[in-house]
Amino acid sequence: MQTTAAIQRQQPDKPKTLAIHVIYRTAAPYLHLVSHSHVKNESRLMAVMAAQKSVILYPSLGVGHLNPMVELAKLFLRRGLAVVIAVVDSPDKDSVSADAIARLAAANPDIAFRLLPVPSCGREDYPHAVMRIMDVMRVANPALREFLMGALPDVEALVLDMFCADALDVAAELGIPSYFFFASALSYLAIMLRLPEYYPTVPSSFKDMPETALHFPGVPPIRALDMAATLQDRDSDMAKARLAQCTRMLEARGILVNSFDWLESRALEALRCGLCTPGRSTPPVHCIGPLVLPGNTGGISERHACLEWLDTQPDRSVVFLSFGSLGRFSTAQLREMARGLENSGQRFLWVVRNPPEHQSNSAEPDLGSLLPEDFLERTRERGFVVKNWAPQSEVLRHPSIGGFATHCGWNSALEGIASGVPMICWPLYAEQRMNKVLMVEEMKVGVAMEGYEEELVKAEEVETKVRLVMASDEGEELRQRVMVAKEMAVDALKTGASSDVAFDEFLTDLQKNRTSTEKLAT
Repeated sequence: MQTTAAIQRQQPDKPKTLAIHVIYRTAAPYLHLVSHSHVKNESRLMAVMAAQKSVILYPSLGVGHLNPMVELAKLFLRRGLAVVIAVVDSPDKDSVSADAIARLAAANPDIAFRLLPVPSCGREDYPHAVMRIMDVMRVANPALREFLMGALPDVEALVLDMFCADALDVAAELGIPSYFFFASALSYLAIMLRLPEYYPTVPSSFKDMPETALHFPGVPPIRALDMAATLQDRDSDMAKARLAQCTRMLEARGILVNSFDWLESRALEALRCGLCTPGRSTPPVHCIGPLVLPGNTGGISERHACLEWLDTQPDRSVVFLSFGSLGRFSTAQLREMARGLENSGQRFLWVVRNPPEHQSNSAEPDLGSLLPEDFLERTRERGFVVKNWAPQSEVLRHPSIGGFATHCGWNSALEGIASGVPMICWPLYAEQRMNKVLMVEEMKVGVAMEGYEEELVKAEEVETKVRLVMASDEGEELRQRVMVAKEMAVDALKTGASSDVAFDEFLTDLQKNRTSTEKLAT
């Protein structure tokens, strides 16, 4: 493993500090996966950090928020900037997140992981997981404040996850410029910034008008049913908290978004013209994506067995089914999916997790009891079932993959686009139903799995959509559109292109603030 000094020698034209430094708590259960050299040299690394002002990145809970924040850290590194990631230690010891952090540590040997200790919120009866996340991030403020005070005056800025709005108070108290990093779609940002003023104007809560089309600037019409579950009841504490969060985002100096101009041009125009925040000022919005995980495992030495299997399959012949770290289906739904896959006659790679009623999300599923009798034997010549996890970014970039059934998490959507793979959209939670509308109606990079809002999607629908994407003229047209989107994603990241320029604009704002602060100090 390279030391920080070794990296400096290899990058003579860059500023001195080029290491991502993450704040650690030594009791972390996965500390053994981190290089001992990082732990032993913590004081030296802190000294290096102090040699140059650092940007602090602050993700909220969950792998879906951590992954893009790590990719953002790499973007800072490529510009020769010092960056610190402060990771909150979830009180409930979410094993899925722990495993994800461990994999990130192994795949990024120059990143050290240590967590900010957070006390219990003193509550277990949350009506929704998002309420727990927001409470955890709120009670994390003292730990964040303590860290930032120790790092001052060498903190350039604080970049917050969208669920970390309460940290704005800490930044304001300490005089640190704050920005948001929005890891979801730009169109979702347009909706959320408009919502605090829009919601009171509709006749009732979204839950009471499910088929009503809602209209937001720069976004296709969205059924009220497809708005996030946390927003369905406008009188609920959850919805009120989300709306307050949206309002507070306007306090930031700017918003970095994991998207690119071409993909969501209408939403970008609406935001820049102030249509989403009438009568209020919109912070500068910078589309700096797509920030997606690279198609390799870095420090992971052994190649996953599913990749070896894919090596034996024809090009574009396999449909990949994976539904995120929290994507879990009932036993009945798993069996319908299995029958649909079998009847489709198509090759498949399928990640299966335990049903929601199972106590542990990370425990290894018993495929024999979950899937139809002899299903694995009947499909062994053309199917591969993985328990719990597969290296998604690598799988999607494999030439054998021809389709992707996804929960429509934004990271997964971007990975599908960046890989040029057409998608079958099966939203499950969070803002994924909104993403489905964007992917199908606006971006036209996927088709919807009909009946996703019902209790059970039938095998016939699974079979139909798999055949459509993998073996039809409509599927080929879809593939061509996704390939265009892939090319535009690649172009956006080139020097002088839209995402590169957007990040430069953000860095220019940092420089302006630094210059202003230095003048005040003198």
